[in-house]
Amino acid sequence: MRSRARAALLAALGAAELLLSAVVHLGYAFYIFGTAVIADVSASLVNKALMPGGGVAKGVAVEGEDEAAVVLDGSVPPIVLVHGIFGFGKGRLGGLSYFAGAEKKDDRVLVPDLGSLTSVHDRARELFYYLKGGQVDYGEEHSRASGHSRFGRTYARGHYPVWDEDHPVHLVGHSAGAQVIRLLQQMLHDGEFEGHADDTSERWVLSVTSLSGALNGTTRAYIDGMRADDDDKDGEGWRSLRPVCLLQICRVGSVLYHWLDLPWLNRYYDFGFDHFGMSRRVVGVSGLADLLLGGDGNGRRGPFATGDWIVPDLTIQGAARINARVSTFPGTFYFSYASRRTTARAPGGATVPSGVTTIHPLLFLRVLQMCRWRYPAGAPYPGYRDEDWEDNDGALNTFSMTHPRIPVEHPSVRVENDEDCHPLRPGIWYYKIVEADHMAFVINRRRGGVQFDLVYDSIFHNCRKHVFRRTAPPPTLPDQSQS
Repeated sequence: MRSRARAALLAALGAAELLLSAVVHLGYAFYIFGTAVIADVSASLVNKALMPGGGVAKGVAVEGEDEAAVVLDGSVPPIVLVHGIFGFGKGRLGGLSYFAGAEKKDDRVLVPDLGSLTSVHDRARELFYYLKGGQVDYGEEHSRASGHSRFGRTYARGHYPVWDEDHPVHLVGHSAGAQVIRLLQQMLHDGEFEGHADDTSERWVLSVTSLSGALNGTTRAYIDGMRADDDDKDGEGWRSLRPVCLLQICRVGSVLYHWLDLPWLNRYYDFGFDHFGMSRRVVGVSGLADLLLGGDGNGRRGPFATGDWIVPDLTIQGAARINARVSTFPGTFYFSYASRRTTARAPGGATVPSGVTTIHPLLFLRVLQMCRWRYPAGAPYPGYRDEDWEDNDGALNTFSMTHPRIPVEHPSVRVENDEDCHPLRPGIWYYKIVEADHMAFVINRRRGGVQFDLVYDSIFHNCRKHVFRRTAPPPTLPDQSQS
């Protein structure tokens, strides 16, 4: 009787937690979306008042990034800022800046718009073609295994078409974006891009910077609904979701969003699953039922049926699978900024949230849950200890953000004072631990306070002052006046 009462109480608490989490997350999403729409409508009204003949207000989302492509001459390596999960690039959400305007700190910065929920693999492929130009090729083998089209959108003109070994880039990834840029560099090394296979190398990347990056996964993936147990024969039990969880709400919402396929809505925001062909124009009403139920009977319809989306890559096992193939290259400079909103306090040295009043509402509950979470069965890797993963920023574990650790630890140096590690050496992860939550460096610059400028100034300073490689003279660009 007592066990039943306890189970009922736990179920009630779980339902209340899920309801609260759903309300907070959906409320924040609608707030951001509504803010973007209102800003665009206001800008359009002002523009019409000033220009009775019509026109499009500055900042209104454009039809495609190709129209606003920035062609850089290669004289200075550009800094490419890559967003994380649920993020967006330039041209989405009415011109709202995911990086809260940090891109304005340098005049050679690119902010690509990649799929906000697509897998690390798919986003790395998209990023290559965003920079170099051409039609996105997800790879024949991967596309077949994942049940989606091999080809995606076309960049008629890349945003950095001169990109090569002599004209490299600095890559900066926030959250899941950190794994995207690392995998892209590995793909460049392995020559995985058809038509470019004989030309690419890891030296196309001058530096890699992880900002609150998911380098080793996060325990939040399990709290939000990923199964931590790995008890099936093919070793992919961790890909599936619990029947009732926050990620199930996310799954249903993104499926409906893509099925509706409303052009004006897609201009504002895009989960990135177009290559799965989930539009109502393609699958019809019956197809929607299949998608919502998890597949077409063969388990090959939609990203959630095949596991080809971002959250499986954010589990500890998923990150380990990526890390097993991604190297830290001896000629590249690596930096990491690991955020933390917890502290160890008595009694017993328990880890609890710090700076409670400054934690973002989206993260407040998760900071506490991640402090107390324990792996339910076995261990995800040899040497795993729950206490190592207690410190967190509300989305990722601080232990995970410092440098790649699993399945093999990469060379690293903790930085207390910048002057202590100069001159910098390539092939080593230089990491700092920053007292901030996961949202401190995105969306709202004012929330980040002094830390916002300190961190971004450090990132841009590293790229412009401390990372060097002799480069070739700027190439002669084709005449763009005819394009």
